[in-house]
Amino acid sequence: MTQTSDLDRVAMIVLRYMRRPLFALLAVYSIGIIGMALMPGQVVDGETTYMNLFHAFYFFTYTATTTGFGELPNGFSDEQRLWTVFCLYTGVFAWFYALGSLISLLQHPHFIQAMDRFRFARKVEGNVEPFIILCGFGDTGSLLARGLSDHQMRAVILDFDPERIKALGVRDYTVSMPGLHADASAPKHLLAAGVGHDACRAVIALTNDDDVNLKIAVMARHLNPRLRVICRSTSARHEASLRALDNVRVIDPFEIFAQLVYWAIARPELHNLNAWLVGAHGVELGVPVTVPRGDWILSGYGRMGHWIERCLKAHGVGLRIIDPEVDPEMAEEGAVMVRAHADHSALVTAGIDDVAGIVAATNRDADNLSTLLSVTELNPDAFRIVRQNSHENQVAFDAARADLVLQHSLTTARRILKLLISPLIQELIEWLAQRDRARTEELVTRLQTAVGEEPPHLWSVRLVPDEAPAVTEYLGAGGEVVLGALCRDARSFPEGLPCEALAVRRAGQPIMLPDENFPLEVGDELLFCSVHRVEPLLQATLHNPYTLRYVVTGVDEPRGYVFAWLEERLWRRRSTHDSKGHRPRP
Repeated sequence: MTQTSDLDRVAMIVLRYMRRPLFALLAVYSIGIIGMALMPGQVVDGETTYMNLFHAFYFFTYTATTTGFGELPNGFSDEQRLWTVFCLYTGVFAWFYALGSLISLLQHPHFIQAMDRFRFARKVEGNVEPFIILCGFGDTGSLLARGLSDHQMRAVILDFDPERIKALGVRDYTVSMPGLHADASAPKHLLAAGVGHDACRAVIALTNDDDVNLKIAVMARHLNPRLRVICRSTSARHEASLRALDNVRVIDPFEIFAQLVYWAIARPELHNLNAWLVGAHGVELGVPVTVPRGDWILSGYGRMGHWIERCLKAHGVGLRIIDPEVDPEMAEEGAVMVRAHADHSALVTAGIDDVAGIVAATNRDADNLSTLLSVTELNPDAFRIVRQNSHENQVAFDAARADLVLQHSLTTARRILKLLISPLIQELIEWLAQRDRARTEELVTRLQTAVGEEPPHLWSVRLVPDEAPAVTEYLGAGGEVVLGALCRDARSFPEGLPCEALAVRRAGQPIMLPDENFPLEVGDELLFCSVHRVEPLLQATLHNPYTLRYVVTGVDEPRGYVFAWLEERLWRRRSTHDSKGHRPRP
């Protein structure tokens, strides 16, 4: 339906803008053909000849293409030649008018937009691979699209800024990612993007306007109730409305930022594990940052600053706040609040000399970088955590050499990517955050043994006939498969593959860090962390019944009808000799 309406819109625009030029050409040629048929020709045998309509049409047809076959079917009279000259010049002006109108049409924004929508709808409709609808292509959307591309996941992108859609055309993505300049909250554009397509897996709302994100989520839920929706929101009012909707996940970038700041300060081993799992640059597993103990200074007390204060104080971390709009009289007893920008004097007033570190979390990169310079001069030993707002300022933040740089658009993109690729991994991290450090350190040791120094590869599989036919058939026949047996290497039995099963989801309930004797059931969803080469090996076990039986029982069964028949004959012969008390020949 969307393609048809877009095609109709293109046709209407063409007819509207080319109507006058086409009528002008039609009028010039009609008058020329009729006039040529009426012009007297040469006198033959005392009678004046006339050109019939077919010959006149033929003459004007090849004359319009400047072919010039000559005067056909007979030589022209002076009247006919004069009429021909008149029609030729008139036709030139008519063609110039038509070509100019055509060029103007091709440059008209409405025509370009209609053609873009038509081509976009055709690409989406012809897509058979699973894809994500990404609404908003700013910093977060761009980083998320890069992550999806790295995981071979397709996306369809909508953005209201035409320059961002133009930039999409020069990105070197490994998969097709068509984009459209349009209002993503309009139902017709969501339909054009494939919200009702069978291959659509989720809608991600990442615009900078919370009202627009809410509208996108509501429209998507009405257009396709089964579709999963992930929505960015920084407003408490919008979050309450979104959480009331079914199958909608709310992502607050400020909450994520505050959570990461707390992990870096109070749970560095968990922060290190999380950063390693999401592939953060330069992070080595088992080597967390060393953060000193003590009070902290928070520069910036906006929405993100309130989240950071709430998170740190809930876990007993002392905080001193610097912000030009804070009211010191509203401070609790014993709390330090400085109403100023985080310059030298404000930092000295807040007690920069004896703090463990500072979190520069304003919404202006220049102010955050300036604060880092002042802290470096006043207290070089202070741990510096800085918020990066724009991805374009990456070079400056790299040069600042802060102890920890957190870009909220990047952290949001990584959180959403985890929800799309391996939703169990975020549940595992939050589960570990509620346990003691020993559980995290134990998992880190296991991952170091399994993966080593190679980058981690997270992937999930469900024990269903489409994804694991051999396992489901074996379990359905009454067999038993434990997790440790499934992870054995069929090439060097009974050694295990370099991978770790991090979690299992059964009947909607997650089971974290299962042991190797954990019995599997049909319908389980397994989350693995391994090196890249392990997934195809384990996939072979999941799909090949002979490989599965071998890693489970250690017996390499014969394959094919002939070998199975010979094996059965040999087994019966041995059974017969054993029953008679004879020993079979070797």
